[in-house]
Amino acid sequence: MTASQELGDFTGLKALVTGGASGIGRAAADLLAARGARVAVLDLEPGGVAAPLLGYRADVSDDASVRAAVAAALAELGGLDVLVNNAGIGAQGTVEDNDDEQWHRVLDVNVLGIVRTTRAALPALRESAHASVVNTCSVAATAGLPQRALYSASKGAVLSLTLAMAADHVREGIRVNCVNPGTVDTPWVGRLLDAAPDPGAERAALEARQPTGRLVSAAEVAGGIAYLASPLSGATTGTALAVDGGMQGLRPRPAAR
Repeated sequence: MTASQELGDFTGLKALVTGGASGIGRAAADLLAARGARVAVLDLEPGGVAAPLLGYRADVSDDASVRAAVAAALAELGGLDVLVNNAGIGAQGTVEDNDDEQWHRVLDVNVLGIVRTTRAALPALRESAHASVVNTCSVAATAGLPQRALYSASKGAVLSLTLAMAADHVREGIRVNCVNPGTVDTPWVGRLLDAAPDPGAERAALEARQPTGRLVSAAEVAGGIAYLASPLSGATTGTALAVDGGMQGLRPRPAAR
């Protein structure tokens, strides 16, 4: 594959990115557009979305909102080839710390949000010759992280849902994969750091648990999403791609003193 092929691998394709106004979603939307796609963004606050991206307001926890936004986006795009299910919310705490309402809320957004958006997009995806769905999962689905019981449960469900969707739709020509980021330097993580008693020490701890010694960037996760979504990856389905600085798979020895 040449550099020119990679940079134009989405030319003529139409993409939809949920949670695409900031963070990982925005980085993915910008990258897909830079590589040739027409991209629509669904977000609770799409006001900052500017051309060439198209912005639509949607609440993935509300089916009517999702269906209306997807219909409007597809009417403007003229079809759909790539769906990036990125919208999600976080949660901290052990199983003792989050009440039932919080559990329902996080699962509703992180898991059922994918269900609602994909359900609305499937008829259009079935018409595509290069249909691809990419779900934003997390290393929390495959590694036990402290103080992340609810969030981990939601992302474990996303991983299993991705595999089930891949099996259900493979014979329709629709590929389904997920990307598993480590701790990403996003606005949400920034807010967690700001709320910590010692933000500097908390950032250092998050960086130290990743073998690369730093947080993952949103652009790096976007690169993984683009790889999975690209027609050049047409044989890749039912895969979880780790973009985590080695957090899941590596066990390096402590640095020599």
